[in-house]
Formats: sequence, C-alpha cells, structure tokens
Amino acid sequence: MGTLLTDRLAALGRRVSPDGRAVVLADRPDGTVVRVGPVVSKAHAPDSDRDDLAARIAVARHPLLAGILLAPLGDGRLLDADGRPASLWPLGAPVAPDDPDAAPWEDAAALLARLHSVPVAELPGPVPPMRGPAKVARALRRLRAADAPGTAAATVLRAWSGLPPWARGEAEPPRPRTAPLRAEAPQPRPEDARIPAGAPQPRPQEAPLRAEAAPPRAAPHRTGLLCHGDLHLGQLVRHPAPDGPWLLIDVDDLGFGDPAWDLARPAAWYATGLLAPDVWQRFLTAYRAGGGPAVRPEGDPWPELDLPARALTVQSAALALVRAAAEHRAPDEVEQALVDACARILALPGGECDRAP
Repeated sequence: MGTLLTDRLAALGRRVSPDGRAVVLADRPDGTVVRVGPVVSKAHAPDSDRDDLAARIAVARHPLLAGILLAPLGDGRLLDADGRPASLWPLGAPVAPDDPDAAPWEDAAALLARLHSVPVAELPGPVPPMRGPAKVARALRRLRAADAPGTAAATVLRAWSGLPPWARGEAEPPRPRTAPLRAEAPQPRPEDARIPAGAPQPRPQEAPLRAEAAPPRAAPHRTGLLCHGDLHLGQLVRHPAPDGPWLLIDVDDLGFGDPAWDLARPAAWYATGLLAPDVWQRFLTAYRAGGGPAVRPEGDPWPELDLPARALTVQSAALALVRAAAEHRAPDEVEQALVDACARILALPGGECDRAP
C-alpha cells in the first residue's frame, strides 16, 4: 500500500472483508480512505475532536437517519489507524463525474429536506455544532499561508473580512430561531437592483450574487437544526451499489446549525455562473417540495441564502487560489470566476459589513 496509515486502514477493512483487495480511494491531510472489497476504511483528520466525531457517528447509526445517511458498519465505535481516529463504512456507488446530466440534484435536495427535519432532541448527544463556518476560517488560514497571487488573495481576504464573525467561523452563530420562516416575510427589492455601476461585471450567462438580498446584518437565520455541513455531489452514494437509493455520506461536519448552509454551495455556484439556472431551480424546487425548513416555502429564497452563499463563495475561492499556488500556475477559468465573485461581493450592499460605521 505504501504508507503505515493506508496499511493500517487496509488491516481494519480486512476484519470485515478478509479476502478484499485494498485500494486507496483518497489520501489527503484531512482524510484518508481505503476500500477493501465491499468495505471502506476512513482515517479522519488528525485534529478531529474524538468526542464530537463519536457523537456524529452515533447520529448516523440512529434509526431516525435511516434512508438519509449511510450508516457505519459494526457498533459505530471509533477505531485507531496509526494514531488517527478511524471508522468503517459499507461501499456505495458514487455520482458519475463524467455524466453531469445524471447528477442527482433532486435526490440531494430531498435528502437535505429530510435531514433538516430530523428532531435533534431525539438524537444521541450531545450533538455537536455543524462545522461549515469553521471550514471557511480554515480555508482562509491556508490562503494566508500560501504563495497566492497578491491581488486575487487580497480580494478574497477582503470579502471574508466583510462577513459577520459567525460566518467567518470566528464566533458562535446567532441564537436559535424556533418559529418557522414565513412565506409573507418581506420581499427583496426589484430585480433591477443589480451590481452597481463600475463593479466587476459577471461573465455572459452568469447569475450575479444578488444585490437585492438583505445586507448581511439583517438576513434571517435559523440554528439548532441538523445539518450536513459540507454538501456537494461527492457526498452522495447509491447503497446498496450500484442501484440502491441515494444516501448522504461523510459525517465529519455533521451537527446542529443553520440549514441554509447546506444549500449554500449550490446557491453560490448558481450565483457565480458555475451551476445552470435550471439545475438550481430543480434543486430548490425539490428541497421545498420535501418541506425543507432552510428557506421560505415560496418566493425569493435569497434573504436566507445570501450570507451562507457569500461565505461558501469565499471559501471556494480561497481553496482555489491555494490549489493554483501549490501547482505553481495562474488560476484557471473556474478558479478566476470564484475570485471575480468575491470582487462582486465587495460591491454589494453589506459586502464589507464589519467595516461599516
């Protein structure tokens, strides 16, 4: 296998699948994954809080999450892999990266709606906070440490500094709101309130980050609901493979928080032109059809999504610049689009809200 960690993960997998062939699926500082036949062994990040991780795995095993989250194998207890916390999972069939038209956006949205509706009080606990905002802060620390282009990095850092402290991962989120979001909540300003004159303009067919959304200080938030914390299409598998139902995987960031965070990455991709408007509408419609509580049941969802979408745009741009710097190249078209989106954020109302008088 090549390393002590991957060999140890293979040995853990062979406890369940003695004759399985070991294949490294991922080997990153924040997670190493080895397949052994029908078993997946995962070494979690070395700085993981073991109590929080154990609580997250216990949640994944709970009957309330059946059909939503992939359940771990065995009794769910944390294992050890070369000093790292580790866990065992059944193998699922991932989203095909070479068939974007078959991407299960509606399935992802329906699963999120169900996840966000699980009563946290009935789960084994204490359920830890969702780690989405903390990952924004970590991305910006990596950007500061990288040899990224000065102008681009400065733009991303300014957009990050304009977020409120909780969205930067530097403070606790707002107090929970238990009342449901109301369909008659104040509506945004007219659609002609777009990017100010002189601001960096979107590319053709690109949906601008919404200037008509409420400034970050005024945006509504809901906390205290069960969230995935790192939703993207790589977090879905079919189980049993290859044709079973879609399930969410990866509990490392699972916890209570603002469910809008789980919609923020596709919302940010839509806003930056990386996700087609019709795909975004399919995703949003399926989430609402499932009774998802993150956004109002009808009308413009952007007052709920604005801040999390800005934060995920900043995180994605920071990691894009880190990746480009590590490969000693200029940002590619997609990476530059994320940096451009950060420039547009700065031009929108509340783009630098912490600097406002």
